[in-house]
Amino acid sequence: MNPLKKLAGETAIYGLSSILGRFLNWLLVPLYTYVFVPEQYGIVTNLMSYVAILLVLLTYGMETGFFRFASDKKNTDLTFSTGFISLIFTSFCFWILVFVFLNPLADFLDIAQNKEYIVLLSVTLGFDAITALPFAKLRLLNRAFRYAGLKLINIFSNLGINLFFLVLCPWINTHYPDSPIRAIWNPEIGIGYIFIAFAVSSVINFLLLIPDFYQIKFKLDWTLLKKILSYTWPILIVSICGMININMDKMLMPYLIPEDMDPFYQTGIYGANYKLAVVMTLFIQAFRYAFEPFFFNQAKQKNSKQTYADVLKYFVVFGLFIFLGVMFYIDIVKLLIKSSYHEGIGIVPYVLLGNLFFGVFFSLSLWYKLADKTRMGAKIAFLGSLITVVLNVILVPRLGYYGSAYAVLVCFALMMIVSYILGQKYYPVPYDLKRIFMYFISAMLLYAISTYIQFDNQWIKMAAKTPLLLVFLLLIIQKENLWNPVFHLLRLRK
Repeated sequence: MNPLKKLAGETAIYGLSSILGRFLNWLLVPLYTYVFVPEQYGIVTNLMSYVAILLVLLTYGMETGFFRFASDKKNTDLTFSTGFISLIFTSFCFWILVFVFLNPLADFLDIAQNKEYIVLLSVTLGFDAITALPFAKLRLLNRAFRYAGLKLINIFSNLGINLFFLVLCPWINTHYPDSPIRAIWNPEIGIGYIFIAFAVSSVINFLLLIPDFYQIKFKLDWTLLKKILSYTWPILIVSICGMININMDKMLMPYLIPEDMDPFYQTGIYGANYKLAVVMTLFIQAFRYAFEPFFFNQAKQKNSKQTYADVLKYFVVFGLFIFLGVMFYIDIVKLLIKSSYHEGIGIVPYVLLGNLFFGVFFSLSLWYKLADKTRMGAKIAFLGSLITVVLNVILVPRLGYYGSAYAVLVCFALMMIVSYILGQKYYPVPYDLKRIFMYFISAMLLYAISTYIQFDNQWIKMAAKTPLLLVFLLLIIQKENLWNPVFHLLRLRK
């Protein structure tokens, strides 16, 4: 099978759980913006930014290490067993540390009256870390449908619990005040139900994965574990720095924005509008799940480098198409969050492009993983984190959340450029930069043109922008010589 078609197929299956599933989960964001005021949602945004970084820390690159050392089928079970036991041990250590330092943590996060938020999130983090390797094994064995099914169960569980406590229970209490609903629902818990849903969903995921453990002979190979950790610690730094680049803005905002400017309010506004870039985020997430095992498996193929070059080109094309689609129809997209959050809509194009650059960086990062130069990848990621922190410290006190949006764009753009330059030195891939640049410049020009299309009626305005999207699509079809496949598809439909 054509490797690009195989990658596209697996991306589509993982996308079922990542794009469709996470989109359903993302639909909770509009619910949160309608149920909670920005100050409350700002607390959720702030805490979840810590969760993202801690999850990377608790998995410490073990997924990538598993792919690297389990590529030989003879070592798959031993590598899985060793990594899995390691993750269980470190997760239990994490739970003990949270219990011991619960009070100082609550004070630091400014939620001293709601320590249960930390407990619930620690449960979520621990079980998510433990199940990370079983999910990685499903990816390695190409069991994409089971992977997608389990992820969807997790997401629907989270969705259902949120809808039950945040929508159904309040409705029942309002219309039937004498009902016994208060026995299981307390309105004072508020955003706490968000964290309850996360914890319960993570436990359910763990229970459903237990059958996958039965055929494994659990054994810890210390020599193998040392090799894995030696390989993955730079990747851990890369991953932590990557999460810092994505989440540090939301972590720092409450401390950088002056009290008179209501920091949690601005954090809530920023977090809600950041989520409007969800289409790009989910596309990149699905691509990452499929691409990492893909490029390891393709490394020994004769034309692997040309395949990698084609992957990057088409990734950029799809990413730019998503950017234009979101920005041309932003008047519809912004309806997904409450109007009181719309003041931050201007950050969306910067966040979209920043995420696209991050996706390109991930695609380029294959060079240091295949060349076993993960330490250089760590240095690039550290540089990105330094840029993120410095720009946020400089810009946020002056520009508010717009400063964070600018930092996201600049950080990932620079990381992408540095990774390309070093990659061409240590593991040269013939990327078609000329065509990629042409597509990027064309998309930016079309976006610039669209900003001059102004009508009082938003539907007319969006209709007037649609031909610009078609122009970009026709450009891709023409340059990539896709006319024959298009005509063939049309004939099949007839």
